[in-house]
Amino acid sequence: MPELPEVETVRRGLAPVLEGRRIARAEVRRPDLRWPLPEGMAGRLAGARVLALARRSKYLLADLSTGETLLIHLGMSGRLLVSGRMLGDFAHAHPAPERHDHVVLDIEGGARITFNDPRRFGHMDLMPTAAAGAHPLLAGLGPEPLGNGFHEDYLIARLRGRAMPVKSALLDQRLVAGLGNIYVAEALFRAAIAPTRPAGRIAARRVARLVPAIRDVLTEAIAAGGSSLRDFRQTGGELGYFQHAFRVYGREGAPCLGEGCSGTVRRIVQSGRSTFFCPRCQR
Repeated sequence: MPELPEVETVRRGLAPVLEGRRIARAEVRRPDLRWPLPEGMAGRLAGARVLALARRSKYLLADLSTGETLLIHLGMSGRLLVSGRMLGDFAHAHPAPERHDHVVLDIEGGARITFNDPRRFGHMDLMPTAAAGAHPLLAGLGPEPLGNGFHEDYLIARLRGRAMPVKSALLDQRLVAGLGNIYVAEALFRAAIAPTRPAGRIAARRVARLVPAIRDVLTEAIAAGGSSLRDFRQTGGELGYFQHAFRVYGREGAPCLGEGCSGTVRRIVQSGRSTFFCPRCQR
């Protein structure tokens, strides 16, 4: 599932096409994705101007001139692809419709945004902009890891007394929003903390190291266009390439890349999910 860097990459690809522009036409080709789509969604989107495009955790939020906000979650295999966008004097033609193109937005100026989702685990919703923060999918989210609300004192306080493994704690979206399996593994490696260590039994100075480790790995991943392991594509269809910079994720049995380390990357399963780490480096 796309994590914060992938969703932020998509947001940055969509912003020049969407922000300040009107949705000339909307086509909704099925009644549901993971859950039913909003009633009258095509009519509610058509003619609306996109005032701003933001990201909250792993969700995209498009504020509309109608007083509503369009919420988009990519799910496991969702892609938002842009076609017809002018590049100098040239424009990419719109591709032929595909089987899993479920929502199509034609934007004034000729661009088209297509939501393609083979597995249909994605989701879209419309909600009043003024009450967007109270939406069930957004209301309980923790601070953004790249925002001012996420800092050393906050993380130390939130992990204090927790018996669960630190990896599980960091995956809790109520503690910090947007982190997933890949970037938690990479951040814990950089901070030299074992993913199995109880969160409440890590010294404050070591927890403090996690904050810059998380920020750095996310910032680098965004600069690389995210990670493409299976389904993720940028808005132009390109792959992300941060997967080529993984230090532990997906590297079971490979030599540790830590400086001077002779260890080997190990894979274990925590709560049904793969965890990758170096037992020698991470304690």
